[in-house]
Amino acid sequence: MSNMEPHLLPPRVLLFPLPCQGNVNSMLNLAQLLSLAGLHVTFLNSDHNHDRLVRYTDIQARFTCYPGFQFKTITDGLPVEHPRNGESFMEMCYALNSVTRPLFRDMLVSGQFGLVNCIIADGIMGYTIDVADEVGIPIFHFRSISACCFWACFSIPQMIEAGEIPIKGNEAMDVLIRSVPGMETFLRSRDLPSFCRSSDVSNPSLQLIMTETRQSPRARALILNTFEDLEGPILSQIRTQCPTTYTIGPLHAHRKTRLAKHATNTLQRSSNSSSLWEVDRSCMTWLDQQPLQSVVYISFGSLAVLTRDQLIEFWYGVVNSKKNFLWVRRLDSTPGNKEGESEDIPVELVEGTKERGYMVGWAPQEEVLAHKAVGGFLTHSGWNSTLESIVAGVPMVCWPYFFDQQLNSRFVSEVWKLGLDMKDLCDRTIVEQMLNDLMVERRQEFVKSTAEMARLSRKSVSEGGSSYSNLDRLIKDIRLISMETPKC
Repeated sequence: MSNMEPHLLPPRVLLFPLPCQGNVNSMLNLAQLLSLAGLHVTFLNSDHNHDRLVRYTDIQARFTCYPGFQFKTITDGLPVEHPRNGESFMEMCYALNSVTRPLFRDMLVSGQFGLVNCIIADGIMGYTIDVADEVGIPIFHFRSISACCFWACFSIPQMIEAGEIPIKGNEAMDVLIRSVPGMETFLRSRDLPSFCRSSDVSNPSLQLIMTETRQSPRARALILNTFEDLEGPILSQIRTQCPTTYTIGPLHAHRKTRLAKHATNTLQRSSNSSSLWEVDRSCMTWLDQQPLQSVVYISFGSLAVLTRDQLIEFWYGVVNSKKNFLWVRRLDSTPGNKEGESEDIPVELVEGTKERGYMVGWAPQEEVLAHKAVGGFLTHSGWNSTLESIVAGVPMVCWPYFFDQQLNSRFVSEVWKLGLDMKDLCDRTIVEQMLNDLMVERRQEFVKSTAEMARLSRKSVSEGGSSYSNLDRLIKDIRLISMETPKC
């Protein structure tokens, strides 16, 4: 091997995700797809997240069978005790730019990754383009958000110019936004990404997201975890700015398709969990005992933080709906909630949960949504969760928390007709009504639309499908790039 010419080795791709659960999850799926194709992959994770992956999953076993695969780690720039939740998301972005950026450059220059033929980095970390350009390595941008959110973020300058941002008070929240091409007829002010609600266009969060998103045309290409039949009209808009855009999702379903083709005992033995939390599998046994499509699955993702009042309103609405429910409640999902402490929950909620519900700290979500007992999903509308629900054919009630989720929930309800949007509302009566609509009153309507989109999602990642073909094209293009002059 040591005598082999560098250009005869498989290309080495460096993957660098934003250090959040959803981003790590989708990029690990991409890493596995590239590895299955015979590429050598270096996965650069934050120290914090890699430690959690090793603690709660068999991540090493999942990738040890791929020649040339390696994990590397780098600091996310935050202290160990930092909460790393949605309330402090921008602190992470700033730390990555100030602390992680120079370290990333030094690791590349000093050869700590070996020979790297190309980089695939999360597009929210725009600085990776500057570093890649400096050291002469081709770079692709990967976004774990929806195409529709990417395009809205890209269009922020037009919205500012049109006077649509900043939003002019609560009375303007339902005014249509006319300056985002392709969304003129249904996008309201309240559907914009959460940071657009700032009263000042110089708001650092707004400026950072706008600036970083506008970097993507500088990359060799844009890679999106979506599929053409889902977001085709918006993808057409994106390609006016990023002509080479590969849609290769839903990545979790795509991974399963390709794994089935490469089926070996080793691959089948290892799980595909990418969880940064300890998974409680007891909920699967509980689901096995529930009637067909009778359960509402509830999860607000890895970053959302609910106030106690919001928690109680949701809880009353769910219990009052008389529906069976499986609820994922992270230990850190409500302020001040610590292990072993009593929460002083009203007795009727405790009793209602014992009667019809089951709660866990974290669940194997892909498996849960695919379970025959699950009939609906009360979700924060994170993009991974949305795609997993689409593939499973499970209709949604959307309660977006922040960032891309406001936009995703609008598309779920208004464009794709796959569920209901409950954004900006947190009232027990509304929660009860929404769950009743989802599970009873409008059930047949949603079952029909979700079944059709599930079919299209599976078609996209099947051989000959759009995402399947686009991944083949991406791999071919990476191999062509690797034949250029080898880089550091």
